[in-house]
Amino acid sequence: MSGKRLKRRKLAKKLFTKNRLVILNEDTFEEIFSLKLTLMNVFVVATIGAILIITVTTYIIAFTPLREFIPGYASDKLKKDATELALKSDSLSSSLKKNEAYIASIRKVLTGDLEFAKLSKDSILAAPTTSDPAAVSPSKEDLKLREEVAQEDKYNLFEKAQSKAGVVLFPPVKGPITEKFDRKAKHLAVDIALAKDTPIKAVLGGIVIFADWTPSTGNVIILRHNNGFISVYKHAASLTKSQGDIVKTGEVIALAGSTGQESTGVHLHFELLKDGYAIDPTQFIEFE
Repeated sequence: MSGKRLKRRKLAKKLFTKNRLVILNEDTFEEIFSLKLTLMNVFVVATIGAILIITVTTYIIAFTPLREFIPGYASDKLKKDATELALKSDSLSSSLKKNEAYIASIRKVLTGDLEFAKLSKDSILAAPTTSDPAAVSPSKEDLKLREEVAQEDKYNLFEKAQSKAGVVLFPPVKGPITEKFDRKAKHLAVDIALAKDTPIKAVLGGIVIFADWTPSTGNVIILRHNNGFISVYKHAASLTKSQGDIVKTGEVIALAGSTGQESTGVHLHFELLKDGYAIDPTQFIEFE
């Protein structure tokens, strides 16, 4: 026990023994500066200094822009720019996907590889299709109702187009239909026989999204309308409108002809699409 006390006294004596720090002139040994210190004073001053340095450094890192010069810390401007670039990248990616889908739709229109949409009676939206529509036989009441509706629609074509499509579709041409819309035969259009250079008119106001010549279908012009409608006119002798032009309902957009490898005579191959699906134009337009 006495040995421990002795060690403590020696340690306390060392800590609190005053020492003198003297700075002398090397040539004259004249005393320039002197300071009395103890080891305890040195320890306390060093500890306080270390705490101050740590506090100041922490404050600089946390609350001042100087932290940007420290490796591993990104600047606020860089973060903002990175966020803006990420948003722009997402926007460009979304636009690219839409453009790819749009181009794919135009390619299907030009090649004839279209999907068929069956329309419900009271809506232009696609209705669920059955595997075998012919297997469902109508009842006598249904047949009678169909006859009444057919008679009413026969004398009210304007109302027919307006009630089913929500818009009035103008006939592009008037003439006999040589080939009807046939889903089984994959002929998702109607062919109308015409005299050469018969004016072909827009069924609805819209914008020309394609107007060019193709090897298989000759001169083709495609219009995009409101409400998701797209109208396609193929085998024209010549086109009177160009891509990007805005046309009105009933405005002449082409002249009838027989161009393209698939043409068998002067006629108009007319397709009508709703939301990307081919629909039967005769449900909305009276050609004859």
